[in-house]
Amino acid sequence: MSEMKRYRAAVFDMDGTILDTITDLTSSLNEACRKTGHRANFTKDDVRHYFGSGAEVAAQRALAVEKGYTLREVGALGVNRRAADFGVSEEAANAVIAAFAAHYAVHCDDATGPYPGILALLRRLKAAGVQIAVVSNKLDEAVQVLNRVHFEGLFEEAKGERADIRRKPAPDMVFAVLASLGLKPEEAVYIGDTEVDMETARNSGMDCISVSWGFRSREALEALGATHIVDRADEIFDLIVGNEDK
Repeated sequence: MSEMKRYRAAVFDMDGTILDTITDLTSSLNEACRKTGHRANFTKDDVRHYFGSGAEVAAQRALAVEKGYTLREVGALGVNRRAADFGVSEEAANAVIAAFAAHYAVHCDDATGPYPGILALLRRLKAAGVQIAVVSNKLDEAVQVLNRVHFEGLFEEAKGERADIRRKPAPDMVFAVLASLGLKPEEAVYIGDTEVDMETARNSGMDCISVSWGFRSREALEALGATHIVDRADEIFDLIVGNEDK
């Protein structure tokens, strides 16, 4: 791994990066599918592949898998393929999305919590003078709830998916956060767990750190071309600030 420069800010993804949300996401997606008359036995490993581009795309991918498409095939949905290409109607997808949003709003924190070492990492970064923020494709309502419950007072900014701003991998939310912090893209680094996060960093003109404990494996991240992959939270601090013991 090549050495990274030091940064004034760290922008984090939420799902699969700082919070282990997969149990609650899986439960809510299955309940939404059950309520709308669709297959409702998706596993956590299935759902890891659905999320990354927001709840809308996740619902569409689930319905495409229900129709017989593979996890690999539905990965293109929301990237360069549309739901209609997989025979998924807008009406069906919207019903699942609405049911998911309603259920997840109530159950987004049933089994969710920070990954090991994350809270200590965030506190160390702040103590070292690094500004920290969250930019996520998770519904903004859930981002605000989970930020308040698990990270109150730590993040300078936390933004989730809203109708008035383009979601990742578009750079809009990242640029809005950086403007609020008074920083340029080259002064910050993006930390995430999926290909969407890697593309977001590229589109924002930022370096990227990928974590191996989230929704994509180390092997998958390597195949996607990740240049900096970490297996422990404290490695992130070393890449951003430097090793204090050296």
